[in-house]
Amino acid sequence: MNSLHSTIYWLNSHNNIAYSLTRIFLGTALFVRGIIVASDIDRLTQLANGHNFYWWYSYIVVIHIIGGFMMAIGFFTRIAAFIQLPILFIAVFFVHLSQGLANQNQSLELAALVLFLLIIYFAFGSGNLSIDSYISKRKIQKKHYAEKINTK
Repeated sequence: MNSLHSTIYWLNSHNNIAYSLTRIFLGTALFVRGIIVASDIDRLTQLANGHNFYWWYSYIVVIHIIGGFMMAIGFFTRIAAFIQLPILFIAVFFVHLSQGLANQNQSLELAALVLFLLIIYFAFGSGNLSIDSYISKRKIQKKHYAEKINTK
C-alpha cells in the first residue's frame, strides 16, 4: 500500500512527463503520417484528384514530416504546431465533418483530437522533455552567471 501511495505521489509530482510524452507521440505520428503519404505517389496523386491539388498534398507531406519531427524532439514546438493547424482545421471542418461522427474510419474524431492537441502545444509550448526547455534553461543559467560576474 505504501508503494502505491509513493508511486501515485511520484506520478502526480511528475505529470509534466506525460505532457511531454504526448507531444513526442503526436510529433512522431505526424512525422510517420507524412512519410507514409509521401512514399505512395500513386495514392498521393489519387488523393490530389489528378494534378489539380498536388501542390496542396505536397505541402501537407512536407509540413507533417518537418513539423512532426520538430514536435517529436521539442524544437520550436509552437511554430511546428502552428504550421500544422491549417491542415488539421481543413481536415476537420471541410473534409471529415461531412462524414459525421462514429464513422467506420473514425477520421473526424482523430483529426479533431490532433487539432485540439496542436492548439494546446501551440498555446502552452513543449514541456520539460524538449530541446526548447533545454535552450531556455541554458539561457537562464547564462543570464544568472553573467549577473553573478557583474556583481563582483
